[in-house]
Amino acid sequence: LCARRMRDTRPDRHCRGFGVYSRRPYHVRIAPENMMTKTLKVGLLGFGYAGSTFHAPLLRAVDGIELVAVASSRPEQVAAVLPNVQVHASPEALLMAPDIDLVVIATPNDSHFPLAEAALRAGKHVVVDKPFTLTAAEAKQLVELAGRLGLLLSVFHNRRWDADFLAIQQLIADGLLGRVVHFESHFDRYRPQVRQRWRESTNAGAGLWYDLGPHLLDQVVQLFGLPQAILLEKAALRDGALSDDWFHALLRYPDKRVMLHGSALVADAGPRFIIHGTQGSFSKYGLDPQEEALKAGGMPGSAAWGRDGLPGRLVLADGVPREHVGPAGDYTRYYSSVRDALLHGAANPVPAMQAWQIMVLLELGWLSADQQHWQTVPAALAC
Repeated sequence: LCARRMRDTRPDRHCRGFGVYSRRPYHVRIAPENMMTKTLKVGLLGFGYAGSTFHAPLLRAVDGIELVAVASSRPEQVAAVLPNVQVHASPEALLMAPDIDLVVIATPNDSHFPLAEAALRAGKHVVVDKPFTLTAAEAKQLVELAGRLGLLLSVFHNRRWDADFLAIQQLIADGLLGRVVHFESHFDRYRPQVRQRWRESTNAGAGLWYDLGPHLLDQVVQLFGLPQAILLEKAALRDGALSDDWFHALLRYPDKRVMLHGSALVADAGPRFIIHGTQGSFSKYGLDPQEEALKAGGMPGSAAWGRDGLPGRLVLADGVPREHVGPAGDYTRYYSSVRDALLHGAANPVPAMQAWQIMVLLELGWLSADQQHWQTVPAALAC
C-alpha cells in the first residue's frame, strides 16, 4: 500500500506493499464521490465498554462530527446517555440509514470483520476498534475491499495519543537518550476476579494478548518500525481464568531489544516504560489519565485534559535525575484527523494497512507461544 498514492494515509516507511501476503501491491484512494464537505454524520455499532466509554464521548467532543445513530441491544441505556440520538435494534438497520457517512464498530472482536465488510459494502466509511480483526487474512480482505470501493478504513489505535507515549516519542525523536538499546513497555493492572464478559471468555479474540497486545505492538512499531522476530509466552494465571491474562513478548531488532508485558494480577505496578540508550535512561510510572477520566464521565476539551500528573524520570550522562513532562494526551486527535481525512482529504490517522501489520505480529506471537520458539517476521511485511 503506497502512501504516496493514497489520500487516506500518511507517508510511512513501514507500509508499501503486502509482500508475501498478497499477489500484488494494493493502492487505496478515496473516490471523489466519497469525499465530503459537510458535517460528518456517524453511526456507532455497539454501546458496551468501548462504545460508551471511548467512542461516543470522543465523537461528541469533536467539531464537525455528529453522532446521529447507535445500534445496541440495550436501547434504554443509550437513550439515558444520548437522548437525541436514534437507536437501532440491529447493525443492519443502522447500515441502511442513508444519512450516515461513517460507521464506527465497537463490538466484540469476533464481529469486527463481518460488520466492517457489511458497512463497506453499504458504502460507508469505517472505523474499527482494535484489534482490527481476528486474523491477518481477514484484515487483508477488508483493506482490499475498501481500496476497491474508494472508502476510508481506519483502526482505533488510540494509544498513539497517550501522554506518556507522546513524551517518549518526543524524547527519542529529539535524540536525548542517544541510540535506544533497551525498551520495556508494561500494561499491568490488578483485576483478580474473572468477570462474565466476552473479553475474558473462551471465544476467539478473547484474552489479554488480543486486548492489550495491539496497543503495545502498535506503539513500538510507531517508534522503531517492524521487528525481525517475536517470542511470546502467555498464560492464564487467575483462579477460574478462561483465557490468557498474562503475556510477555520479546521483539528482536538489529540494534536493540524490546520487551512487552501485560498482566491482570499486578497490585503494585512498576514502571509503564523503561528506556535505556547510549546517552541516558528514562522511566515512567502510571497510565495515561484519559481512560479513567472518560470512565468518570469527563469530556475532552478542558485545559487540563490529558495532562499526566506523574512526570517521567530522565537520567543523562551527568547522572543527575530530572523530571521530564511531555505533551498532554488527546484521543480526540484521532477523530479530528478522521474528520479531516473525509471532509478535506487529509491523511488517515491510522491506515488499515498499518493495522494489518499489527494483526500479522499478533498472529506470529500466538504461533510463537504455541510452538515455544522465536517466529521470524517476514522481511516483505516491512514492504
